[in-house]
Amino acid sequence: MPHRLTPGAMYASVHSYLQELEESGVDGVPHDEPAATEAAVGSGSGVSLQVEPQTLAEVRQLMGDCQRCGLAATRTKLVFGAGNPQARLLFVGEAPGADEDRRGEPFVGEAGAVLTRIIEAMGLKREQVYITSLLKCRPPANRHPHKDEIEQCAPFLAQQIRVIGPEMIVALGTSAAQTLLQSREPISQLRGQFHTYHGIPVMPTFHPSFLLHHKDNKQHYWDVWNDMVLVLGRLGLAVPEKKKK
Repeated sequence: MPHRLTPGAMYASVHSYLQELEESGVDGVPHDEPAATEAAVGSGSGVSLQVEPQTLAEVRQLMGDCQRCGLAATRTKLVFGAGNPQARLLFVGEAPGADEDRRGEPFVGEAGAVLTRIIEAMGLKREQVYITSLLKCRPPANRHPHKDEIEQCAPFLAQQIRVIGPEMIVALGTSAAQTLLQSREPISQLRGQFHTYHGIPVMPTFHPSFLLHHKDNKQHYWDVWNDMVLVLGRLGLAVPEKKKK
């Protein structure tokens, strides 16, 4: 069974990733040693935290009432993530939709119901995994994320991954997969095989919204299930038997 990454390995991984983001033009991404500097959080909150937060609550506090990109002007609620903070398995989607924006929780609409069915089909519960998204605010009309929005939000996703230390990441959809893997390949080419995000195995697969939009094509559902079978096998978990109807 795979072992959880050590704190040192996790820090080295996210340190490298944040450096790459800064070198690509992201302004203000922290990459010093933990506890070396402090950063103000929130808009006028007057609260400060270590650059490298140690809990998900501290990552959320670091985001504050985020105004780092234009999505702050149109969102209802910031959608941070939910689930087991020490989960072995992490699901990363693209961005919140209308239901998520209204409730402040990830994957609670129709696509969320599909994801829940996938998780339960794996023999797991939502409370056992952690679910978040690349963006924490809903893009207008559910459009795809813009480059500047990804650049502002990706460091917080990196912090979430570092704190959780999952043994496996499932990237749901093109944006999440391409960002984590620094790839331009379409999801149809990325899925079905393991990739690596700084030492952590990543399985890209179709987004639940894609399945809803192509609900008549049952093969897409089986493609996702086959991806999850590979995930379960890598985690050393039993694979529930499923039969095509």
